[in-house]
Amino acid sequence: MAAAAAAGSGGSPALSSGGEEPPAGPESPAEEAVSAGPSAGFRLTAVRREPAVRLQHGVSGLEPLAWSEDHRVSVSTARSIAVLEQLSDIHSGGQELVIHRTAVPAPAAGCLLKVGSKKEVAECKEKFANSKDPTVSQTFMLDRVFNPEGKSLPPMRGFKYSSWSPLGCDANGRCLLAALTMDNRLTIHANLNRLQWVQLVDLTEMYGERLYETNYKLSKVETHRGELGDFAEFQRRHSMQTPVRMEWSGICTTQQVKHNNECRDVGSVLLAVLFENGNIAVWQFQLPFVGKESITSCNTIESGINSPSVLSWWEYEHNNRKMSGLIVGSAFGPVKILPVNLKAVKGYFTLRQPVVLWQEMDQLPVHSIKCIPLYHPYQKCSCSLVVAARGSYVFWCLLLISKAGLNVHNSHVTGLHSLPIVSMTADKQNGTVYTCSSDGKVRQLIPIFTDVALKFEHQLIKLCEVFGSVRTHGIAVSPCGAYLAVITTEGMTNGLHPVNKNYQVQFVTLKTFEEAAAQLLESSVQNLFRQVDLTDLVRWKILKDKHIPQFLQEALDKKIESCGSTYFWRFKLFLLRILYQSMQKTPSEVMWRPSHEDTKVLISDSPGMGSTEDDHQEEGTSKQASKQSLCEVSKGTDPDDPADDTLAHSSDVGGHEPMEEKLLEIQARIEAVEMHLTREHMKRVLGEVYLHTWITENTSIPTRGVCDFLMSDEGYDDRTARVLIGHILKKMNKQTFPEHCSLCKEILPFTDRKQAVCSNGHIWLRCFLTYQSCQSLVYRRCLLHDSIARHPTPEDPEWIKRLLQGPCTFCDSPVF
Repeated sequence: MAAAAAAGSGGSPALSSGGEEPPAGPESPAEEAVSAGPSAGFRLTAVRREPAVRLQHGVSGLEPLAWSEDHRVSVSTARSIAVLEQLSDIHSGGQELVIHRTAVPAPAAGCLLKVGSKKEVAECKEKFANSKDPTVSQTFMLDRVFNPEGKSLPPMRGFKYSSWSPLGCDANGRCLLAALTMDNRLTIHANLNRLQWVQLVDLTEMYGERLYETNYKLSKVETHRGELGDFAEFQRRHSMQTPVRMEWSGICTTQQVKHNNECRDVGSVLLAVLFENGNIAVWQFQLPFVGKESITSCNTIESGINSPSVLSWWEYEHNNRKMSGLIVGSAFGPVKILPVNLKAVKGYFTLRQPVVLWQEMDQLPVHSIKCIPLYHPYQKCSCSLVVAARGSYVFWCLLLISKAGLNVHNSHVTGLHSLPIVSMTADKQNGTVYTCSSDGKVRQLIPIFTDVALKFEHQLIKLCEVFGSVRTHGIAVSPCGAYLAVITTEGMTNGLHPVNKNYQVQFVTLKTFEEAAAQLLESSVQNLFRQVDLTDLVRWKILKDKHIPQFLQEALDKKIESCGSTYFWRFKLFLLRILYQSMQKTPSEVMWRPSHEDTKVLISDSPGMGSTEDDHQEEGTSKQASKQSLCEVSKGTDPDDPADDTLAHSSDVGGHEPMEEKLLEIQARIEAVEMHLTREHMKRVLGEVYLHTWITENTSIPTRGVCDFLMSDEGYDDRTARVLIGHILKKMNKQTFPEHCSLCKEILPFTDRKQAVCSNGHIWLRCFLTYQSCQSLVYRRCLLHDSIARHPTPEDPEWIKRLLQGPCTFCDSPVF
C-alpha cells in the first residue's frame, strides 16, 4: 500500500504531484509498490457472493452501474435498464443473495428534439442533407443527434446513463429513477407496485416545449440568434437540449403559502441536467413526485464550460448552515463549482462566485465526480472531499471553511491503474473511494487526514483471484459499504479473447460479519430496511453457522436494557427469525417436481373386475420395491448397502426431539418479541388518538378494543400505557365505538392483533398500522410480506393518513 502526498496547490499528474511515479505498464514497479504490504488496519478480504446475475443484453453508456439508497442496482443495457433489488429475506433458508429483478424497457419510438415546427424542421433537414457543401451535408448525415433514426445505420437503442434520487421521493417513500436514453430522451420512472415501472414524466419533451415558447432564448435580454435554416443555429438548438448527465440533489425543505396566507413546510428535491452546450437546467420537484403536477420550477444556468462531460452536486454543511452548488467537469480537463441560487429553500446558502478546482486544459477528460462529506479531526470542522477520475489518475480536492474563508487543497493520486479508469464509486459513510479499470483490477482508496489536508492509503483488489479471468465494465458500492457490485465479462484465456461476451453482475463483500454487526449496533439510522446490505451479511453468517454469535447476543441485550429503542427489538426479531430458518430441515425433493407415487390404473385393476386380494398384495409389494429401487438409484447407492439407512435412523433417534424443542423455544421467543413490538406500536396509535380526537368522537380506530387488548395480559405492567389508557377512556365517556362486519353487521371483537372474526365466522385481516379491520378486497403488504395494511381513504383525517405512511413495525420495510 502506498500513500499519495498530502495537500498542495495542484500540479500536473504527469509530474508525479502525489509523490508517486506514473504507471509504466501492467507489471510496473510503481504498481507493485502500490499493492505491496497493506497496513493491517486497512486490509481487505474480498469474498464472492452468489448468485451472479446474467444480463440479457450488453451494457451501454458510461458508468452503467448505480446503487440506490433503497438497495436497488440499476444496470444500463442496450435494450433496457435492468433493476436488481436486494432483499434480506426472513422466509428463506438459502445462503445466496435474494434478488428481485425488474426492468425499465427502452422506448419503442425514437426521440426527436424539438428545434422548430415539424414542417420547418423537415425542410431544413432535406436542405442540409442535399447541401453541396460537404462540411454541412456530411456533418448533418453523420450526427446521430440530428438523425436518431439512422436510416442505414443501426437505431440508437439503449441507455446512456441512469441516476437514483434520494430515499423518500416517490409515493411509497422510495427512490425515483432518472433515465437517459442513447437518443437523448430524459425520463423519470417509479416502481409503484414492485412488478412494473411507470414513466412519470418526459423532461426532454417538456424542456423542448419551454425553449420553443421562448424562441430558444434563455433570457428576454438575449438577442435573436438567427433562423433555423442556418446550420449553425440548427446545431445550437440541438446542443442546448442534448443531455449529457443528470444528478439528484438531497431532499430540502421549501415553504408553500396556502390560500389563507399560512405557510407550511413541503419537501422538495432538485434534478440538475447538464447539456452539451454547457447549460444546466435545474428542475425542482415537490414531494412525493407523482407527475407533471409535481414540477415546481425549472431554471437554466450557463456554466461557461466547453465540452462538459460530468456533473455532481456539492452540498456542504458548516455551523448548521448548508451550502449547495454544482460541480462540472470538462472533457478538456477543468473542474469547477457553480453557485446555485435556491429560492425559498430553508437553511441553504449559495456561493457568491464560481470556485475553480482545476483549471489546466491538460486534455485529460473528467470521467466521474463524487462529493463526500467528512469531518476533519485536526481542524475540528466538517469538510468536503471532491474526487474525480481523470484518465488513469484520481484528482482530489479538499474544501473546508475557516475564518479566512473557503480553503481549497488539491492534488492527484497516480500509480493506481495502468489503463484508464472506467468506473468510480464512493462509500459516503466513511469516505472510501473505489476505482476500476477494464483489466479487472479495483483500487480501494482510504482518505487519511493530516495537519494540513489529507493523503490516501490504497490497496489493490484483483478480481481475477475472486472470479477468474474477467474484464470489468462498471462498479458500484452498496449504501452501507458492505458489498461491491461489478459488471464483468470473460477475460482472455490462453492469450485469446472469448468468442461471445456474457455480461454478468457479480457481488463481492467489502466488510466482515463482525464489522457489519458492530455497524448495525452503533447505527444512527436505526432502520433495518436502510441497512439491508449489512443485515444480509449477518443473515449469511447465521445461516452458515446455525447459531447467533455470543458477542452479538450480549451486545444487543445491553443495548435493549440501556435504551430500549424498538430498533434493537426489531434487530433481535430479525436474528431470531434467521436462526429459526437455519434450524429448519431443507426439503429433500425439489418442490416443483411432480411425484410418481400415483401410478396409472389398469382396467383389470379397476373395481368390479374380479381382482383378488392376492393380486392386490403382489401389486403393493411390487410398487414398494420399485419405489425403493428408484430412491436408491437417485441417491446413487447400492440397494444392498445399509450404511445410509443406519445413518438416517441414528440421526432421527438422536437429534429429532432436541431439534423440535429448539424450534419451539425459538418460536416462543419470536412471538414474545413480536408482542412487545405490537404493544409499543399500539401505545403510539393510542397517543395519536388522544391528541387528535375530541370528546365522544368516533375515530374509526378500534380504540376501546386496543385498550382492552393491552390490559388483558396481567403480566404486562407498563405505567405509561396505563396512564394513557386512563386518559383515553375518560375522554371516550364510556362509549366503545365497536367495528361491525360489512357482510352481516355483527360486532367485530378485538381479540387478535392479526385478524378479526365475527360471530358468524367471517374473518377480516387487521391493518398493522392502525389495527382497523381491512374489509375490502384490496390491501397493501410490506416488502417482506410480514404484515398487511389498508389503503388510505379520502374520509381519513390527516393523522390517520400519516400513520398509514409508516413502515412495517416488525422489519422496517415499506408497504405496497
